[in-house]
Amino acid sequence: MKNRVWVFFYGSNIDLNVLKKVGFEPDEVHIAKLKGFDIQISPLANLVRSDRHCTYGILVTGTHEELERLYGLYVQKELGATYLPEAVLCEKEDGSLVPALCYIAPETPPSPATPEYLARILMPARAFGFPDWCVERLEDFAASS
Repeated sequence: MKNRVWVFFYGSNIDLNVLKKVGFEPDEVHIAKLKGFDIQISPLANLVRSDRHCTYGILVTGTHEELERLYGLYVQKELGATYLPEAVLCEKEDGSLVPALCYIAPETPPSPATPEYLARILMPARAFGFPDWCVERLEDFAASS
């Protein structure tokens, strides 16, 4: 059995159909909050350090092979972005803390996101029941595109 690690996903990777496209089917999925980061979407979702914000996403388990398929083959080759793993501490809905990997791009080109890309973030954010303020924050990106 392959070792599985916890990973915090945000942006379009909270859409389980996006993960399924690369054969990534997590055993566990939890709604989680990551403090100390703010989300930006231009044109892809990315996190930036901020002592004033937190970001909601999903906490899942996956293998390093699945992560390589997702971030190496799909994100880098298909979307043209490089995301690197960072160690973070996530808070699950029950308040427990879980150390996880989180993939963050050192830089992203500034341009608006497509409506299709934003929909792949907004639909699951609503379905998972992210807080209203978080969904509104994501909707702000759609309004400015």
